[in-house]
Amino acid sequence: MANIPIETIPFLEAAIYLPMLLIVLENDYAEIEAGQFKLKRPYIYLIDEAKKYAERDLRETKAFLKNHQLRVVQGKRDEMFTEYQFHYERVMETRRYSNIRLRNHVEDLLKQYLSKASNISLDQKNDL
Repeated sequence: MANIPIETIPFLEAAIYLPMLLIVLENDYAEIEAGQFKLKRPYIYLIDEAKKYAERDLRETKAFLKNHQLRVVQGKRDEMFTEYQFHYERVMETRRYSNIRLRNHVEDLLKQYLSKASNISLDQKNDL
């Protein structure tokens, strides 16, 4: 019986984490738009840039999954865990992720993507 190739696991997990990250970025964007910030544009710009990087990575992840006949399906969810099914050809593997682990990993990704977004060139920052 074939197993899901170990080298595909990071892509399968990216298909879990990146959509969550995009939801967080969209919610934060809405909060800043509605908030009482005096200077909103720098924050909005930073979130927009981070979203662009995350969306690009998610597109690449989806293309990889499609090319390698992989699929991720969310299964059962409770207060402590969320279950995901990884499908590869005729193999299905179920993995349970702690909701705390999911949240913490998305927070780490948020830091990474905001850092990427903040390292844009000075020319682009002048658009603010």
